[in-house]
Formats: sequence, C-alpha cells, structure tokens
Amino acid sequence: MPAALERVIDGTNAGKLRCRVLAEGANGPTTPEADEILAASDTFIIPDVLCNAGGVTVSYFEWVQDIQQFLWSEAQVNQKLEELMLRAFHQVRRLAQERRLRMRTAALSLGVQKVAKEKSRRGLYP
Repeated sequence: MPAALERVIDGTNAGKLRCRVLAEGANGPTTPEADEILAASDTFIIPDVLCNAGGVTVSYFEWVQDIQQFLWSEAQVNQKLEELMLRAFHQVRRLAQERRLRMRTAALSLGVQKVAKEKSRRGLYP
C-alpha cells in the first residue's frame, strides 16, 4: 500500500510487485507507465481517488456538522463513512465489471458523470 508519495510505482518497479491487491493510499502513487504494466497482471488496484477518499469525506462530514450545527459521535461518523465508502466501492466495481474498465477508469468516469449530472441539474451557477 503506497501511502505517502506520488509516483513511487513506476515503469522500473511495477513489474516487480508481488501483491494481489494494490491499495493506493497516496495521491497518484502509480505512474501511467506502471498502470499499463499492472493492467497486464492479476493485481487488483483500488485507485487513489477511491482508496484514500476517507479523509476528505470526513472533512465534508465536519463541514456538514458545522453548517447544520450537528454533533455526531465518533461511532456515527465511522458508520456514515463506512456506508459511503462501501457504496462508492461497489458502484466503481460494478461499472468496471459491466464495461470491462480498469477500476481507475471506472472511478474517474463515475466522478465525471456525477459532475456533469449536477451541472446540468443546477446550471452554470449553483
């Protein structure tokens, strides 16, 4: 699990990885060249945009609590986080399987779809 630096998995070392699951905890730890090498392997990649979204999600929860003057317990935050992250993972996995996409492509595609849908719904200015 690369969890600190960008671009630590590159074309020179991607082929040497011996893991079944690569959970990208850092932002952009895998270069495009390494991504191509890993795509030819049996390694299941949980892309950074999905794998390390928990911190940003909890920051959003803090914002919601502040705006709404809520006070959630740690257990409530963890429960909401787990629900949201599992739902996102399953949506990405489903799209990847249905369209035979890599997990990274599926995750980014879903993100673009969500932004486009909201842009259409809300107009230029929310």
